[in-house]
Amino acid sequence: MISGADTVWLLMSSALVMLMTPGLAFFYGGMVRSKNVLNTLLLSFIALAVISLEWVALGYSMAFGHDIGGVIGGLNHLFLSGVGLSPSTNYATTVPAIVFMVFQMMFAIITPALISGAVVERMKFSSYVWFIFLWAIFVYNPLCHWVWGKGGWLGRLGALDFAGGTVVHINAGISALVAALVLGKRKGYPSPRFVPHNLGLTAIGAGLLWFGWFGFNGGSALAANKIAALAFVTTQIAAAAASFSWIMAEWIHVGKPSTLGALSGLVAGLVAITPAAGFVSPMGAVFIGLGAGIICYIAVLLKARFGYDDSLDAFGVHGIGGIWGALATGIFACEGASGLLLGNWHQLFIQALAVGVSVVYAGGCSFIILKLIEKTIGLRVEQEDEIMGLDLTAHGESGYKLI
Repeated sequence: MISGADTVWLLMSSALVMLMTPGLAFFYGGMVRSKNVLNTLLLSFIALAVISLEWVALGYSMAFGHDIGGVIGGLNHLFLSGVGLSPSTNYATTVPAIVFMVFQMMFAIITPALISGAVVERMKFSSYVWFIFLWAIFVYNPLCHWVWGKGGWLGRLGALDFAGGTVVHINAGISALVAALVLGKRKGYPSPRFVPHNLGLTAIGAGLLWFGWFGFNGGSALAANKIAALAFVTTQIAAAAASFSWIMAEWIHVGKPSTLGALSGLVAGLVAITPAAGFVSPMGAVFIGLGAGIICYIAVLLKARFGYDDSLDAFGVHGIGGIWGALATGIFACEGASGLLLGNWHQLFIQALAVGVSVVYAGGCSFIILKLIEKTIGLRVEQEDEIMGLDLTAHGESGYKLI
């Protein structure tokens, strides 16, 4: 039977997760140079258009259709065939199937948008659109089915991913690293000129992300129940703890706390708690958040040592934060599952296996897709366009009109 309370909660959560993509646009947009702000915003907003259509036509069926060998969903839900107002027999059985579909759509949208943080200021817009379309089909949809699909092989093994640590953040973070390496560095990087042009915009984006994350994690309970309440609380605690630990690490390391550090830390905490939100206690969330702030801060510092240009630290925050969160789930799980602290070593092993599989699959497929695009229509803008800025050269617009 359909539950009104569960339906309302999942609809609200879907709206909250949708809001995260514009929030991501603002978060990223403030961190680039002013000549690329509109292009950066558009990379997130275009995902709302492209992936929504892909999800309706093909993606939902590939991820949540009838299982085929634990590897992929069947084509029984192409163009939302059979996805209507009655509850699903396999997923979220107290809400209309179409509500579960749209909730999952919002996850499918924001995941490739996260990758844009690694390629801003130098990737051709047309190439990016093709990339996220192909990436959704060949990377996101299969991995989503492996973990969350009925019969998916990683889910059958017992991999825990409450709201997307593996499916969303490791998946996007590793793909972002590969994209940054294939594209190469921005012209002149790492010059001191590569600094955020509007941290106020970034702060607005971080606030929207934090707000939307309550739907991201809380909604993943798929009902208005005690697990949703737990996920809501652990989300807040982990974000706060990570923001605090990032600032403390930065304060000790460079002598001053920064606004960007606080914002990056809270996002790292949100990333890390995502796979664990409904499985750990509030105190577990504290430790996960504290660890995320420090680990991700170190990961961002190491970028300079390794010399790659992950423009906005999509890998350092989402990839590393997602890996820590997935492993930490295997340590701190105590609700609906047991982790290492309760004597279950096997769960930590399964989490590590899921991390490894995600890294290899997402990284390998992303490399192939990027190289295919590079050999056909090209990946990078012309050097002159990069110097002038993509707002003007790619879109004929300017983010700021000073009179």
